[in-house]
Amino acid sequence: MTKLDGKTAVITGGASGIGLATAKRFIDEGAFVYIFGRRQEALDAALPGLGSNARAVRGDTTKLEDLDRLIEAVKAERGSIDIVFANAGVGDFAQLGEITPEHVDWTFDINVKGTLFTVQKALPLMKPGGSIILTGSTTGSMGTAAMSVYSASKAAIRNLARSWALDLKGTGIRVNVLSPGATETEKVLSMFESTGMGDQIVTGFQEGIPLGRMGEAAEIASVAAFLASGDSSFMTGSEVFADGGHAQV
Repeated sequence: MTKLDGKTAVITGGASGIGLATAKRFIDEGAFVYIFGRRQEALDAALPGLGSNARAVRGDTTKLEDLDRLIEAVKAERGSIDIVFANAGVGDFAQLGEITPEHVDWTFDINVKGTLFTVQKALPLMKPGGSIILTGSTTGSMGTAAMSVYSASKAAIRNLARSWALDLKGTGIRVNVLSPGATETEKVLSMFESTGMGDQIVTGFQEGIPLGRMGEAAEIASVAAFLASGDSSFMTGSEVFADGGHAQV
């Protein structure tokens, strides 16, 4: 029997990067997975590789009506949810002195508001033993130049998990944070390239990571599978780093 046999999972930001790698891993472990994302073309491209145990729902985590459609789709077909991976997030560089209200609103709307309402909308369908996983970041625990807004949003995610672990006391539902370090996804590499210094940024990260390289999406997905499964049954309110040691030493 696989670790997630018969489980139903919802993954936001599931059409690419860490979300898509996690969808593949969850399905390999026996889960039925709903991926949720804003770009229909990305969802359409992702589905064939996931097979018959996957569904795609287009929507924006900051729009409550879109989240309602997602939850109704899951309820109609599966009836309940075992795993929520609130993974959708954005980030961009902005140094102090150059930060705009629009940048703050964009970052916090998706990273914090989107995460909060994803979980809150899914909660009525979750059963005892369910697992909520929030995507954090090493930047939530350490200073990162030109990323203070993104870092603050991820620090907020860490506290949401701590507080929700108390709110969920007695329900049997666990909530934990998965904090990746620099990971080679299309979104991350594109963000680096947008500065005109992509190679230098990658080299800088590699030099600061004890394992000497950036992570791979599949490696982060492996940790998500651990947090989703009964292997982490005595964990809640915790943060697990998959960062090659970057924020640890």
